[in-house]
Amino acid sequence: MLPLPPQIPLPPRQGAAALFCPLATEAVSAGFPSPADDYVEARIDLNVELIPRPLSTFFMRVSGDAMRGDGIVDGDLLVIDRSVDPRPGMVVVAVHGGAFLLRRLARRGTGLWLVASDGISPPLVLISDEGSDREGRGDGADLWGVVIHAVHHLAGAPSRRR
Repeated sequence: MLPLPPQIPLPPRQGAAALFCPLATEAVSAGFPSPADDYVEARIDLNVELIPRPLSTFFMRVSGDAMRGDGIVDGDLLVIDRSVDPRPGMVVVAVHGGAFLLRRLARRGTGLWLVASDGISPPLVLISDEGSDREGRGDGADLWGVVIHAVHHLAGAPSRRR
């Protein structure tokens, strides 16, 4: 199994350096446009919004496009919380064949599977159905954490990726 990424000691939440950015008090419409008045009236701390449990949170970059059907593509930044209980429907990071793997956790019958959304990558079984030819054995994958956010750079947006 892969070792955990090195833990960086974090100061207590009260002493943590806040990252405050302007927050528009009005939501942006994805349908019919709505005129906004003086819209910047508050500030938001991205540490609080994106990292609810700092001691169990890790960041990873996506390599590959197996999850593009879920809007997660090569180069995206993932926020992964290892303290979240994985449930079917969640996007998870697993360890398979000594490498990290990004997939959606799915229930098929009584089995649990890791499923890509690209329509190409084959699903991996975690726990197979009773009475199957696999006799309850999985493909050797272990769940590592649950993706709680994916930061996706849009066309023309600067990326800090090197």
